[in-house]
Amino acid sequence: MVVMSVTDPLPLRSSDEPPAARLHADDFIELVAASPSSYHAAEEGARRLAEAGFTQQDEAEEWDASAGGHYLVRDGALMAWWVPEGAGPRSRFRVVGSHTDSPTFKLKPDPLLNQQGYSQVGVEVYGGPLLNSWLDRELGVAGRVVTADGSVHTVRTGPVMRIPQLAIHLDRGVNDGLKLDKQQHTAPLVDLVGGTSVLNLVADAAEVRPRDVAGHDLVAYPTERGGYFGDFGHFLACSRMDNLTSVHASLTALIELAGSGSASTDVAVLAAFDHEEVGSGSRSGAAGPVLEDVLHRTALALGASADQVRAMVSGSSCVSADAGHAVHPSYGGHHDPVNRPILGGGPLLKINANQRYSTDAVGSALWRRACAEGGVRTQPFVSNNAIPCGSTIGPLTATRLGMLVVDVGTPLLSMHSAREMCATDDLRDLALALGGYWRMA
Repeated sequence: MVVMSVTDPLPLRSSDEPPAARLHADDFIELVAASPSSYHAAEEGARRLAEAGFTQQDEAEEWDASAGGHYLVRDGALMAWWVPEGAGPRSRFRVVGSHTDSPTFKLKPDPLLNQQGYSQVGVEVYGGPLLNSWLDRELGVAGRVVTADGSVHTVRTGPVMRIPQLAIHLDRGVNDGLKLDKQQHTAPLVDLVGGTSVLNLVADAAEVRPRDVAGHDLVAYPTERGGYFGDFGHFLACSRMDNLTSVHASLTALIELAGSGSASTDVAVLAAFDHEEVGSGSRSGAAGPVLEDVLHRTALALGASADQVRAMVSGSSCVSADAGHAVHPSYGGHHDPVNRPILGGGPLLKINANQRYSTDAVGSALWRRACAEGGVRTQPFVSNNAIPCGSTIGPLTATRLGMLVVDVGTPLLSMHSAREMCATDDLRDLALALGGYWRMA
């Protein structure tokens, strides 16, 4: 077994050049490193789109639906759309939805917590993290601070805190079952009492005075970079795979579409929402109006009447791209006995009879055509009946907008861990399938 870091050269099988899947995964690692919070992910995506020639849309200004690429950032959400030549009121929208947030810990308004001679950071649990996976890791703080004059500063620190686990000598039964209290056991340690406070560290990183900070949206993030392991770097371990795998894949596919063009007159839309892990109920979440705003204003700018706007949306479709579960080799009984997706087997087609995923027969056929167009395999995921699955932005989008939605995603192990795992090939395959969706007739 070969163990490699992200900086190690790739052992080559039969070519002098690294394969496309490895180059894609390298770029994914870079995106994650640049995106410790949802705000950073939206800004990094916007930076990449601008570099590819997309134009930023100010939501307070007249809407631009001219041929070419456009994007906007609303808090931690990123929306982008590619308008082909010939688009008009009879066009449709092809949407790829994902989300920029991940399970973590969010700093409380006053995070100073002094206990037993140590300075700790008061946090709230955000979403559903695997709590134990955050123990004994060097953590940074990232997000945004707003100063008294209303200025918004995106900020990140380096490794400044840690959640130390209790030694086994003081808890002899820990290996028989670890139970962490979300209030008592999750506060990261940052310094000794009287030392530097975490908000001072954040203010220094933002280059503002601590007393000028009037509000903040800050989260913890693991500072370790993604890295490869296994023969030929077949596997990748990294934070925030759920759901930056889909954000990166859709960004890659949209930028490639913009570079190569499309024979379709449908408008390609990237919708990377915030707050999916906590229910999507925000102005930048899938339960909010941001995607509807983009679709309606684009349709109107293309000359559609009010009735034609509704017709355009009704005839549209959405690929809800979110990570899913591969079969765990040590917990086979937790999975469906027949549908058993694996790492490296291609993107998942996620199905649930109770509409936790929106996939139906029509959506399944759409996704299989997209995968065929992209030249990749797909594999079905359905839950064990005794273990209910989670949900995605898919049902919310279908309910809000009434369009066809299919749920898909990259297969992972250790989902919601501080360090998740996937197969390197699956990252590129998802981008190829999404590109196939946007290109196909």
